Amino acid sequence: MHTYLFAALAFACTSSAHFILQWPPTAGFDDDGEPTGPCGGVDVTVDETAPEVQVDRFAVQIQNGHPAGEWLFRATTDTEAPYNWTSIVPIVSTAGVGEFCLDSLSAPSSFEGKAGIIQVIDKAVDGMLYQCAPVNFVSGSNDTVGGNCKNVTGFSATWTSMMDFESSTSDASTTGASGTMTMSTASSTASASSAGSSSEGDAADASSMGAVTFTRMTSVIGVVGLLALGLAL
Repeated sequence: MHTYLFAALAFACTSSAHFILQWPPTAGFDDDGEPTGPCGGVDVTVDETAPEVQVDRFAVQIQNGHPAGEWLFRATTDTEAPYNWTSIVPIVSTAGVGEFCLDSLSAPSSFEGKAGIIQVIDKAVDGMLYQCAPVNFVSGSNDTVGGNCKNVTGFSATWTSMMDFESSTSDASTTGASGTMTMSTASSTASASSAGSSSEGDAADASSMGAVTFTRMTSVIGVVGLLALGLAL
């Protein structure tokens, strides 16, 4: 908790801020070091105090400082370098500055019961930017990050057919899945688990935010085409 608050304060006070991984909580934020892979110039310590992440489904919350970017999400059960990364969803292209939440990521079932690291890479206008979070992978499914799984007004996301960037991360293992992207509306205080069950009144609520949901279709890698949906507010 203290690490997240410190990182958020640093982000707010830095004019050149890039992005911060809010959930799972970042291992540390160094604005100058963020272009340094694999974890933004920060050493990651994985122990029993790391938060639990359910392998079947979990959410990722990000504070983004760029109007556009391409996002790669990877995971590993290696707790020390060298890391063998696994891409866990296709690359996501986003538009919009501020908070966004992806609420339907998953890790390989073989990760269950193991400690590990989640890595987020943003391919932005100023190059590759890196953040990592230490976690403990457990069984189950949880698509929320408390009441904070939401997207800033005007945010949109596109799920591409790419599982990895062509450069800088080409050494990664690229196991993953294809599927479709949907947008679900949820109020700024509601959990993302209400996706797909919102009433018409909820959808009309001017204070509603969106949580990005990935609906898994298959576990094979392939060209899935460009799928995009905007956020309906």
